[in-house]
Amino acid sequence: MKHLILFVSLISFSISAAFQAPIEINIGNVSGVVLDKDLQEPIPYVTIIINDLEGNLISGNISQEDGSFNIKDIPAGKYNFQAQFIGYKTYSKEIEISRNNSTVTIGTIFLETDISMLDDVNIIAERTTIEQKIDRKVINVGKDLATLGPSASDIMGNLPTLTVDQDGNIAMRGNDNVRILVDGKPTNIPATQLLKQLPSSSIKSIELITNPSAKYNPEGMSGIINILLHKNSNLGFNGNLTTGITLGKNTRYNGSFNTNYRSGKFNFYANIGSNFGKRENTGKIDNFTNNSSENIYFLSDSQSYLYKIGVDFYLDDKNTFSVYTNQNYFIGEPTGRINILFEDAPQNNIFQQFYLDDKNNSGTYNFDYKRDFAKEGHNIELEIDYNIIDGSELARFEFQGTGGFMDYRDDVDDDITNTTINLDYINPLSEKSKLELGAEARIRNSRNQYGSNNPNLEDALYNYDNSIYSFYSTFGQNFEKWSYQLGARLEKYDVEAILNGNKVFEDDYITVYPTAFASYKLSEKKSFQMSFGRRVDRPGLNQVNPVREFSTPRITGVGNPELDPQFTNSLELNYTQNFEKGNFTGGVFYRTIENEINQTILLDPEDPSRLLLTFINGGNNNAAGIEFSGSYKPVKWWSLNPSLEVYNKNERGVIGMESVEVENTAFNFRLNQSFNATEDLTFQLFGYYRSPAKMLQFKAEEMYFINAGARYNFLDDKATISLNFNDIFNTQRFTFDADLPYRQRGSFKPESQTVFLGFSYKFGGGKNGALKRKNRDDNEKEGGGLF
Repeated sequence: MKHLILFVSLISFSISAAFQAPIEINIGNVSGVVLDKDLQEPIPYVTIIINDLEGNLISGNISQEDGSFNIKDIPAGKYNFQAQFIGYKTYSKEIEISRNNSTVTIGTIFLETDISMLDDVNIIAERTTIEQKIDRKVINVGKDLATLGPSASDIMGNLPTLTVDQDGNIAMRGNDNVRILVDGKPTNIPATQLLKQLPSSSIKSIELITNPSAKYNPEGMSGIINILLHKNSNLGFNGNLTTGITLGKNTRYNGSFNTNYRSGKFNFYANIGSNFGKRENTGKIDNFTNNSSENIYFLSDSQSYLYKIGVDFYLDDKNTFSVYTNQNYFIGEPTGRINILFEDAPQNNIFQQFYLDDKNNSGTYNFDYKRDFAKEGHNIELEIDYNIIDGSELARFEFQGTGGFMDYRDDVDDDITNTTINLDYINPLSEKSKLELGAEARIRNSRNQYGSNNPNLEDALYNYDNSIYSFYSTFGQNFEKWSYQLGARLEKYDVEAILNGNKVFEDDYITVYPTAFASYKLSEKKSFQMSFGRRVDRPGLNQVNPVREFSTPRITGVGNPELDPQFTNSLELNYTQNFEKGNFTGGVFYRTIENEINQTILLDPEDPSRLLLTFINGGNNNAAGIEFSGSYKPVKWWSLNPSLEVYNKNERGVIGMESVEVENTAFNFRLNQSFNATEDLTFQLFGYYRSPAKMLQFKAEEMYFINAGARYNFLDDKATISLNFNDIFNTQRFTFDADLPYRQRGSFKPESQTVFLGFSYKFGGGKNGALKRKNRDDNEKEGGGLF
């Protein structure tokens, strides 16, 4: 009875209150517009928050493309209004909603830049850092001296796991069968040439993917080096200018200018980079069979220009269109001479001089569409990439001495097209599970035409066409302490080679490439990563082209159109630990190689006094290694970054008519030290040592060098000037001994002792406009940049 009386009383009180005053629930409306104070432009996606005076959230929304916002159905009361956006100071104001003041017009809000927050979105970080992820090692390139230099080739040898030889060829874990991508995309430009053309200041990060997932093409025995380039999508007009000069025996120049303009639905960006100058390389090869010596001098004189323009169009928060084109213009005029001296018969001395005129123009045209669905991380993306390359080489050879050599000229034209179509789909099935599906078509056509006025050489037309159609799927789950990902890629490969109208090689096969990854967290600072993958190395154009590539009085380079692909199975385990003053990463790997492709030197069957430099399939081999890298800061002003790699490899192959088997254990050690004299002035010392190594055909001697430098920041950290002294003691050289096909010893010395002076300056507002938008630099496959 008491409950009934209480209920009736409450009803009576409510009815009485309703007649006495109107209900004041959800009667308010707050509106306004948000602008950038400096640019006087709208800021979309600003977070609008309405809290009560105790800090409890009452309502909220985000600003639209024009910066406007309108929040409805706010209860009566006093509130704290806030407008928040990353890179800006928070705007706050107290407002009141009541019966007489139900509509509150904030008006125009001018957000001011928060300098302290912008430090987190600077284009270039101060120090290079290394991050171990489940399937890759990410090197975030900073402004420290180890990553300063005219081109990407100049800094690659300073990074863990990588080595660069005297010709600029790059190897990962002691093997040069590595695939190089730029922003997740292949390029028709040869890797060595690409790294020399790419300005180092354009690089944002470098991913070392030793066991790539099924999402990636399975090419490259050692894995993938993915170079991610800067692409700024900040609001307003922003840019970065870099320039440098390298002084040595010759002088080289480099520079780049990266800029973007971001407003409303559009982000326009443009990049320009260039390298030009001369570089010297000398060498000597002693032949102990006929007591002769071969003195080699090569002077590279090249100009490289890279241009890129692009636009991102944000149709809305879910749909993004991107298009860009880049153009690469390369002009090279190298010259050289080879002098063969016979100790026992000086009358047989031979002197060759050559002059080359290389031109290489390539262009890439890219279209990308990405659709984000309502669920976070759920998206589909279509990308079409068309790449063309037009290369030509005029080579003039002049001879003196004996041997019956006559002066002649070669004329070579290369035309290559590469079309790639990707469709990728990602679906986070739950908070713990993610599914990835994708399909890809790659079609490449190449045409190589060779002509010569030498009556002993035949003109040739070589066409090499191949197509790859693939489908991949990966599935992964994340739990509290561990995660895993399983995947597989199915590929159908077709290739056809035609020489002078006759089919000289064709092949087609279907292969499955499985991958697996797992990681386990011992604690917040300690983790393990394990991975397995199967990969393939298909012969490159230079390896299968039977048309003579180059010739000296002693050696001729040709390809082998009957090369078979090599397959690699790789297993690795990594351990990562972070501690108060640094971090440590250690790893082991083991891989087996089937039908390994080797470069070999054979006696020319048409002239036993000459040699053929070509490629063959060797036997089944295996390799293993251990890697350690880390960082340590013993005191505030001193930091160390050491790394050590130890490799063991068994190789089997045929040199001439003789079967050869070699077991090799070698190691590389690097130590990079930074000393902060002041907040703006930093000194750096870098040392590198590579142990002796046995290879299938020769033994390489040890190599070591030391670099030093300094860097100074000024103009509120907007400008940086740097000075590097490379190879201080002039010790960087490549020396080898060989017994097959005859006893010889050689040494090559690049122009490594140089002084580099660089300057960089960044400008613009730097407000981050990529919040809730697509930021292609952070994706694994997509990216902006020069290619």
